[in-house]
Amino acid sequence: MTYLQLVNAVLRRLREPTVATVATNAYSTMIGDFVNDAKVIVENAWDWTPLRSTISINTVADTKNYSLTGTGWQGKDLNVINDTQNLVMEYMAQDWFDEQYFINTPASGAPRYWTYAAVDGNGDQTIDVYPKPDAVYTLRFDAVLRNTELSADSDALAIPDQPVLHLALALAARERGETGGTSTAEYFQIANQYLTDAIALDAARHPEELIFYTP
Repeated sequence: MTYLQLVNAVLRRLREPTVATVATNAYSTMIGDFVNDAKVIVENAWDWTPLRSTISINTVADTKNYSLTGTGWQGKDLNVINDTQNLVMEYMAQDWFDEQYFINTPASGAPRYWTYAAVDGNGDQTIDVYPKPDAVYTLRFDAVLRNTELSADSDALAIPDQPVLHLALALAARERGETGGTSTAEYFQIANQYLTDAIALDAARHPEELIFYTP
């Protein structure tokens, strides 16, 4: 569903007239804000298949820090591969990296380890790799990329629309104070059921991520 379709779907359920654009009036604009609030909550509830992507970066000799362009600070890395060396890179804690780079004599070679570092000037996540690259290596990051907020009427929702729609409706009902039959608590229960069902359906595509392995 598009941003405008979501807003109008909420308005209809509140027995309000639909609008030609989200910014038609103050009330429709507020409903748009609730849609975006609901979108963030639903996006963060699960690593949705439509949000999964692959980012490739090429290392530079003697450079350990790299930006994952487009990830934002909410991006999540699921798997990291040194595609040049055909090996899965292992996550290590920042203190381990500090020990390798600032206490020990750092090694150079093909990167085998990685860790989260900071956020760059564009708001994207940066990572450190070790050993420090001695040449160009292609690193592949399988990641979950959260979308920016909906703004244009035609902006399309990537994640399941029903949980977003019904959570936005619950938020609007709570603000309104009355809904003519359905309580705010019931709206939140309905929204939670839609979210639970959507996660269950999408999780079936990634059953291995729901299994806990002991070493």
